[in-house]
Amino acid sequence: MRRFLYVARGVAWRSIHNTVVSPAILLPSIIFPLFFLAAFAGGLSRIADVPNFDYKAGYTAFQFAFVFLQSAAFGGVFTGFAVARDFDSGFARRLLLVAPRRSGIIAGYAVGALLRWFLTGTVITIAALIAGMHVIGGGVDLVGLLGLGVMVNLVAALWACGVAMFLRTEQAGALIQMPVFVVLFLAPVYVPERLLTGWIHAVAGLNPATAALEAARGLLAGSPVKVVLAFALLAGGALMMAVWARRGLASAERVG
Repeated sequence: MRRFLYVARGVAWRSIHNTVVSPAILLPSIIFPLFFLAAFAGGLSRIADVPNFDYKAGYTAFQFAFVFLQSAAFGGVFTGFAVARDFDSGFARRLLLVAPRRSGIIAGYAVGALLRWFLTGTVITIAALIAGMHVIGGGVDLVGLLGLGVMVNLVAALWACGVAMFLRTEQAGALIQMPVFVVLFLAPVYVPERLLTGWIHAVAGLNPATAALEAARGLLAGSPVKVVLAFALLAGGALMMAVWARRGLASAERVG
């Protein structure tokens, strides 16, 4: 256990250090969510006038829930880019040779993703509050919202680590990012699920991201819905992605 923690701590520290000292890594993870927050909450705010749109916390909070979870997911995705970059530079292969407990490598990258997202999430939250976001939920609700973000970040980070370790090149960037992007945007992004029509309504109903998004919006509004379902789905996803990431690590170990 001590060796596992030693490896995880070292990888996490390197990951967060590289993020803080490198604007090329840090700025995109902050700018993208801020852009979406401004575009969706500001540019599309008239959607709140659509009949039967009755989200009581307002449209800024409605979109903040999406951007908050999106930033958590992209925080995990950017970790996959870092893993792929470490393989391209040769650092990851050296790490595989010297790490006494290699499973700690995955844990370290996941912790690094979480710490990176805490920074991004804080900036986004402050920006939303400055923009006039109304938060009706209480302390317990906000803790639940944070928990959803942590789980989304973990699932995305494990997915990204698995892909990066299987392919071991920065050219895997599109494959790391696109599935996460598609899943997020096939959820009810702009209006509640009940106002969707056509094929997007059917897809959103089957999309596990929908439950997480609706739970986040309910917690912000002080009216929790689907919280247990959202955490259950995310916990199941985390277990599946942990197996995926471990298989990716095993693939990297075989190649050496």
